[in-house]
Amino acid sequence: MSPTTTGTTAAEVVAADLDHICDGLAEELAELAGHRLLIVGGAGFLGHYLVQAAVHHNARGTTAPIDVTVLDNYSRGVPDWLRALEGRPNLTLSRFDITAPLPDDLGHYDYVVHAASIASPTYYRLHPIETMDANVNGLRSLLDYAVAQERAGSPLKGFLFYSTSEIYGDPTPDMIPTPETYRGNVSCTGPRACYDESKRYGETLCVNFAQQHGVPVTVARPFNNYGPGLKITDGRVLSDFCGDVLAGRDIVMLSDGSPTRTFCYVADAVIGYYKILVRGRPGEAYNIGTETPEISMAELAERVVAVARDEIGYTGSVVRRTSADADYLVDNPNRRCPVIAKAREELGYEPTVTIDEGLRRALVWYRDNRTAEES
Repeated sequence: MSPTTTGTTAAEVVAADLDHICDGLAEELAELAGHRLLIVGGAGFLGHYLVQAAVHHNARGTTAPIDVTVLDNYSRGVPDWLRALEGRPNLTLSRFDITAPLPDDLGHYDYVVHAASIASPTYYRLHPIETMDANVNGLRSLLDYAVAQERAGSPLKGFLFYSTSEIYGDPTPDMIPTPETYRGNVSCTGPRACYDESKRYGETLCVNFAQQHGVPVTVARPFNNYGPGLKITDGRVLSDFCGDVLAGRDIVMLSDGSPTRTFCYVADAVIGYYKILVRGRPGEAYNIGTETPEISMAELAERVVAVARDEIGYTGSVVRRTSADADYLVDNPNRRCPVIAKAREELGYEPTVTIDEGLRRALVWYRDNRTAEES
C-alpha cells in the first residue's frame, strides 16, 4: 500500500516557493513589468516556476503586469499546472514546435527565454536528433529573430539560453568545484553527446551573436536542479527515488552510489535564471546551482529515506541493482559541483533552501502529483 500523509500540501509548497521567488526578484520583476516576455518551452520542468512566478507577480499588483507568452510543443502532454492558468490575464499559451520556422506573426517581445529542450537522459537518448534540433536550429531561429527586431528598431532587452552543466562533461579533479572558465571534458560521440554537444554549440552561437550583432543573449548553466515541476516519470534520480518511496517500494539505486553532486532547489534556481535574463552580461555564461553540500548518490538516497520517514512514515530502505541499459552510466560524470562566485558577485544570486528542506518540499509535491500526463 502507498504511504499517506497529512500536513503540508503541494499547493502550499508551491505558494510558498512563488513568494520566495518573487521576494527574491523584487527589482528584476519590476524591470520586467510592462514588458512582453516570451518563454519557449514553458511547459517543462523549469518553465513550471518561470511561468508561475511571472503570473504570481502580476497577481500581487505591485507593478504593471508582465505580458507572458508560452510556446511549447507539449511533446509530453500539457501539465495540469499550466491548464490551471488558462484564461489568466496577460498570459497566452500557444502550441508551437521551436524546431519549425518561427511564425510570421510572432510580434515583438522585449525578453526571450529559450528553455525548449529535452533535458532528461532517458528521453534525449530516445530522441537525439530532436534534442539537437531544439538546441541548435531552434536557438538559431530565435537569435535571428532578435537580430530582425534590432534592425526594425525594437531591440530586445534580454535573451536567456538554457545551457547545462553537462557541457563540462567529467571535469578533471583540479577543476572541481568547476568555474565557468573550464573548457570541458566531453565526448562528442557518446550516448549523451546529442545533448552535451548541442548545448556547447548553442553557447557558441550565443557568444557570436552577442559579439557580431549586439544581441543581449546570456547563458545559464544549471547544476542539478530538483523540486516541484519535475515529473515523477522524468527518469532523473530524485524523481525515481520519490516514485519508489510513494509506491511503498524500496529505493532502487542503479549504480554503486559513489558519484557526487550538489543539488539546487528549483525555487532558488529560478531566482538565478531571472537575474541572468535581466542583469547578465551579453555573451556570458553563469553557473546556477549550489556549492554545498556535495553528496554521493548513496547519501542522497539515505536523505530521501530520512525525509520520507519523517514526512510520510516510510518504512523502506535503499537497494542496489544493475540497470538493464548497458549505456546507463556511460559518460556519467563522477563529480559535479559548481563555482557560483560569478553569479553571486555580478547578479546577487545566493541560494538559501537547504537540501533537506528542498527534499521535503519535493516529496510533498510528488505525493500530490503521483501521475504525469504523457502525450
